[in-house]
Amino acid sequence: MLKRNRVRRQQCRELFVEGVRPIDRLLASGWQVRSLWWCPERPLSRWAQREEPTELVAVAAMPPDDPGRIAWRPDLVVLLFDRPASPGNLGTLVRAADALGAHGVIVTGHAADPYDPRAIRASLGSLFALPVVRLPGVRQLDGWLAGLPGRPRLVGTDSAGDVDVWDAGLRPPVVILAGNEASGLGHALRARCDALVRIPVEGSADSLNVTVATSIVLYELRRSRSVQPSP
Repeated sequence: MLKRNRVRRQQCRELFVEGVRPIDRLLASGWQVRSLWWCPERPLSRWAQREEPTELVAVAAMPPDDPGRIAWRPDLVVLLFDRPASPGNLGTLVRAADALGAHGVIVTGHAADPYDPRAIRASLGSLFALPVVRLPGVRQLDGWLAGLPGRPRLVGTDSAGDVDVWDAGLRPPVVILAGNEASGLGHALRARCDALVRIPVEGSADSLNVTVATSIVLYELRRSRSVQPSP
């Protein structure tokens, strides 16, 4: 039931985790495991010898959707994904955020569930290593921003943005905003952005998949942070 029913997951505040690598990451990140399931008639293989997802299943407690889980720091980098439709895209961007040095992910609006097994699988367990918080809308985002000791720059991504990503001077503290796969950023979020960046493309493609584009922006942010200013 937890695997297929989002409402049930929310009611129970529990999530369903299957597979060796995700359960490893779940345990390594200190999440509360409420139960562990396997087939007693079938002997377990050595841990990580195989990757069969149904060999071992865990039910874990769902953390609160409290943006305070994303702690303030002067070099804060947060990814905000507005109304993602695909659990796979959401999980992929959580993985990218984890790999490229972000400190948290915020999911806004009516969106795919980050605790959907497809999102967990696409994140390769990064969901458990990085705070991922759902917020209903911009009012809750405004409240979180107002409570921070400093004001991060809000940088939206858009194929028709005002400035090329490498000319945007990306520096933390910053929130990178990615929009819905079909419609992009919602109007209220666009209005709050300090800048809208674009990734120039060539060939016959006029835009990039949201996961590809946002990963490029996160990489450019990481690259620019590593560049030391000339004396």
